[in-house]
Amino acid sequence: MATPRKKVTPMKKGHRQSHDALSAPAYVEDKDSGERRRPHHIDLKTGKYRGRQILEPKSEA
Repeated sequence: MATPRKKVTPMKKGHRQSHDALSAPAYVEDKDSGERRRPHHIDLKTGKYRGRQILEPKSEA
């Protein structure tokens, strides 16, 4: 079984683990509908992206 030759220093461990933190997903308020949506994503309620109609609006049925 392979074993590490030297102890990993706290600094090396910290540099490796610095990218492991989870961040909360960002949300923005849509200018037209006022709904919250992810940035650079289609607003599924209205079907618009950057002012253009991409999808059919979702019906309230």
